[in-house]
Amino acid sequence: MTQEQNKPTVLVVDDIVENIDVVRNILDRDYDVKAATNGQIALRVLEKFEIDLILLDVMMPNIDGYEVCQRIKAQPKYANIPIIFLTAMDTQEDEQRGFDLGAVDYVSKPFSAAILKARVATQLRLSQQNRTLALMVAERTKELEESRIEAIQRLALAAEYRDNETGNHVIRVGEYSRLIGQKLGLSDEDCDVLGTAAPLHDVGKIGISDNILLKPGRLDQQEFETMRGHANIGGHILANSRSPILKAAYVIAISHHERWDGTGYPNGLKGEAIPLFGRIVALCDVFDALASKRPYKEPWKREDIHQYINEQSGSHFDPAIVACFNQNIHHFYRILDEHAD
Repeated sequence: MTQEQNKPTVLVVDDIVENIDVVRNILDRDYDVKAATNGQIALRVLEKFEIDLILLDVMMPNIDGYEVCQRIKAQPKYANIPIIFLTAMDTQEDEQRGFDLGAVDYVSKPFSAAILKARVATQLRLSQQNRTLALMVAERTKELEESRIEAIQRLALAAEYRDNETGNHVIRVGEYSRLIGQKLGLSDEDCDVLGTAAPLHDVGKIGISDNILLKPGRLDQQEFETMRGHANIGGHILANSRSPILKAAYVIAISHHERWDGTGYPNGLKGEAIPLFGRIVALCDVFDALASKRPYKEPWKREDIHQYINEQSGSHFDPAIVACFNQNIHHFYRILDEHAD
């Protein structure tokens, strides 16, 4: 990398070439100076080069400096570039308008070389400090988010370890659910919430006694009714949280055993009265149970799984989600393989 490439890059925007030359002569030793003679060219320069600071004249034809500043600040990828107005318009109202549009400083013409150098150096130093601080905040936020997700996954695992299923089951259900959400066109944020919350679908099993939860044989009617209570138990565990993820987990825990035709539990909801997240997890949970080996059964053949799920379209499952499943079967098996038991 050359020394020129190590220098901060300053863009000078002025319709008078002589003014650009003056600034270039002052800054050229310490900075890589780019130039633009109007606003349109300045915006093109921003697309081509990584600009660290902009020196912007106000009085320019067609698009004045204020509008150029406004356009730059309106684009997220450029919004943090510090802008210093460099202009002969030096009334208090002019300065205030510049600051209102997002400029960081206002240098009046004529100016001394020492003042311009000092102002540029100060704003570049502040900009670097802000970037460093933003990176530190982002890293800390990422650490906190990862810790929160891990805590949620471990809570989900706690329920699964009391059952005869594996911890990877909850991971796979989360990934299947995220996939369905993406294919249905949900927002990235909703898909992330869904994928993180789905592993908690059976957290209510924590409240089911071992003699029922771990019974090797078929449950009798009373035991089955007790087992069905895990949906409400999960709801009680997760209720009244302020976390978007745990709010979603509450919805999933209490609704993923509802059925499209209204014969599910615990509330006998029907059709679109069942929350979408619950409908999605319902299919994903059943798919994984059928496709996975358990102590009491071998995995079903793929064609049998597909046939069963399609037979249940309109009765157990939302037909739109079954159609989405059919279109993305290979993705389901990829997830199954990536997170195999």
